[in-house]
Amino acid sequence: MKKFTALFLMLFGTCLLFLSCNSGKGKQAGKITVGVAVKQFDNAYLTLMRNAIQEKADEIGIAVDITDGKTDQVTVTNNVDMYFTKGYPAIAVNLQDSAGAEGIIEKAKSKKVPVVFFNVEPDATAMNAYNMVYYVGAKAEASGTMQGEAIVEYWKANPGADLNGDGVLQYVMLMGEPGHQDAKLRTEYSVKAIVGAGIKVQEVALATANWQRSQGQDVMAAILAANSNIEAVIANNDEMALGAIEALKAKGYFTAGGKKIPVVGVDATVEAKAAIKDGTLYSSPFNDAVNQGYAVVKLCELLAKGESPTTSNLGYELSGKYVWIPYVNVTSKNVDSF
Repeated sequence: MKKFTALFLMLFGTCLLFLSCNSGKGKQAGKITVGVAVKQFDNAYLTLMRNAIQEKADEIGIAVDITDGKTDQVTVTNNVDMYFTKGYPAIAVNLQDSAGAEGIIEKAKSKKVPVVFFNVEPDATAMNAYNMVYYVGAKAEASGTMQGEAIVEYWKANPGADLNGDGVLQYVMLMGEPGHQDAKLRTEYSVKAIVGAGIKVQEVALATANWQRSQGQDVMAAILAANSNIEAVIANNDEMALGAIEALKAKGYFTAGGKKIPVVGVDATVEAKAAIKDGTLYSSPFNDAVNQGYAVVKLCELLAKGESPTTSNLGYELSGKYVWIPYVNVTSKNVDSF
């Protein structure tokens, strides 16, 4: 009898161990695991988001499997397919190309896996194709409007802002990657805000710099070599703005007795805030990477558990399928608060 009892206890313990190691899909050491496909690790803003995602996951006790899409939508999609194969109960996706959302949503729907997109917004048709699709981000048009309003403020407050005295604001626009929703909206709404304030504008150059500082610097250097009548630079993000500032410095701008023009970016990164303090960057709408990252993780956790997200249980305002984290414009007046 004692031998039978010992054998039973040994077998029972083995079963418990097996069950604890294999207790359902998408779990590591008893944790829910969420797949997070990021389009690019080598990106200052997305690095902030990635770190926030990991931090929040650690805090609430879930695991995250984060992969690098290396700026290639095929790689992003392949990483998502891997998550489906692993059976993760929720997936978060940062698209390289918004057109890639449709195929991902179709697969997610067939497998009944919820998907949370972030940073790059799918179009409404794709979002509406499946009831368990959400988006976390910030309204890009708001950041563009803030950029335009900052330029208007500078133009009206500085009589010498019209460098050539023609009554027209000559500006350069540095855009992020082609087709990116934020790039399109920031470009459109920044200019719309300036024109709406009654200021005549002339676009000296519009150039793509793919969100990169090095490209922003190279593109701006080429523009400066061909044009001397530049009175403002509007960049879709801080990295490109900081690159443009380096090119301007090389031409004698922002030096004692040299020209000074307003340069605006978006994101209010650490380096951008330093540039605001030293007077080279005029303003930058704060794109809250940390709270966006937190919202992505919390939303994935709720969906993975089969719970219906609400503003109350999420901790962020949920408007239908969207979580919008508001921008705040950062200038020399409030930079120390950020």
